[in-house]
Amino acid sequence: MPDQILSEMAIFESPDFDAHEQVVFACDPAAGLRAIIAIHDTTLGPALGGCRIWKYTSEGAAVRDALRLSAGMSHKAALAGLDLGGGKAVIMADSRTEKTPAMMRAFGRTVERLAGRYITAEDVGCAVADMDAVGEETEHVAGVSGGAGDPSPFTARGVFLSMQEAVKRRLGRSLEGVRVSVKGLGNVGEQLCRQLHAAGAEIVVSDIRADAVAAAQADLGCGSVPVEEAAFIECDVFAPCALGAELNAESIPKIRAGIVCGAANNLLSTPADDARVAEAGILYCPDYLVNAGGLISVARRTLSLSEAQVNAKVDEIPATLGRIIDEAAATGKPTGAVADAHARARFRG
Repeated sequence: MPDQILSEMAIFESPDFDAHEQVVFACDPAAGLRAIIAIHDTTLGPALGGCRIWKYTSEGAAVRDALRLSAGMSHKAALAGLDLGGGKAVIMADSRTEKTPAMMRAFGRTVERLAGRYITAEDVGCAVADMDAVGEETEHVAGVSGGAGDPSPFTARGVFLSMQEAVKRRLGRSLEGVRVSVKGLGNVGEQLCRQLHAAGAEIVVSDIRADAVAAAQADLGCGSVPVEEAAFIECDVFAPCALGAELNAESIPKIRAGIVCGAANNLLSTPADDARVAEAGILYCPDYLVNAGGLISVARRTLSLSEAQVNAKVDEIPATLGRIIDEAAATGKPTGAVADAHARARFRG
């Protein structure tokens, strides 16, 4: 549905509403906070999911993101074998110019009012210091200093291992010499590039920040393309590591990579794009499966996981992906549909 102001929006009728248990709107004018928290499903446990800070074009866009991301977290936790539900928070602000410790403390007070139904952590626009500020107001926070810390290395590791698995299955080779287009050089994208470089891959990067591109070129000898071309260059793997909706009716016919495997959430713009990408002969690695390493990391405190258990669960991600790919091939179903069915069997029977 098109983005609309909230007064015109029928949330229950939105195609992105998936029987969400709770959607909370929070405002603290003094702190500059305008936030939405969506709790999708708590059948398996409390809803754990990051806080995204983004300058949304409208309230409708923010609500849509919260609904989609929170549902994705339920699926992510289920496929990762975690006894957690899915939730997500979005703060409508520019993380570079408007985010303040006061804003994050106000957000922490909002989380506290939910009494443990939602546990927050880092996402786009957030860092460990922000979670430390949130932690001044609530204990229902993960990814703080002295705890699990920054989840991005675990996210990057899971994506790297998944890409390795996908390349082995689709191309019958290792990552050495494989051409990968990495879109987005945030914490996860940058670390993924380093792992790909160490594996001998040929990397082409893109980012809206020229300094990030320049740093990757200097450190890793990467090629680069403008962000608007990243999905469409000739390559073996397209790795979206920024925002979602990269796979849509307009983009899919132009993608020249045989594999899509990246850290960004909600890569499919609509459910129909799952079938479109399969029909185009592209192997789509379900994003909420391959990027689950960060969730596994921040779940350490909530589920009392040891470091060894966290690492073992991250290392299991490519095996799960392999089973999804095999089932999709055997049944003729798109990989996203297969992954969805496995996840929903855990939290909705």
